[in-house]
Amino acid sequence: MSDYGTPPPPPPPPSAPGYNEGPVVGGTPPKNYLVFAILATIFCCLPPGIAAIVFATQVNSKWRAGDAAGAQASSAKAKQWTIITAIVGLVWGVIYFTLIYPAIKDSAGV
Repeated sequence: MSDYGTPPPPPPPPSAPGYNEGPVVGGTPPKNYLVFAILATIFCCLPPGIAAIVFATQVNSKWRAGDAAGAQASSAKAKQWTIITAIVGLVWGVIYFTLIYPAIKDSAGV
């Protein structure tokens, strides 16, 4: 037995990086527009909607990694692509119901 008593317990293991950690950057993360991107993709136009979803999903992961500027940029791009998706869908809808639908209706004899 030692003169110093029992040895102290070992320190706890460090937590795994990326798990159970809050944001490294203080404050709240920027808006990710994920719900709007998904709805615009489903109801408006698929190709630009996919880009909106990709950028929207990058916001929170970049924020947690401590990349505040990257999270802000992804948020802005997600918003931009969501708006583009909605506009393209609306323009396509107007073109369809003014030009294509009447032609289909007349050729069907309805």
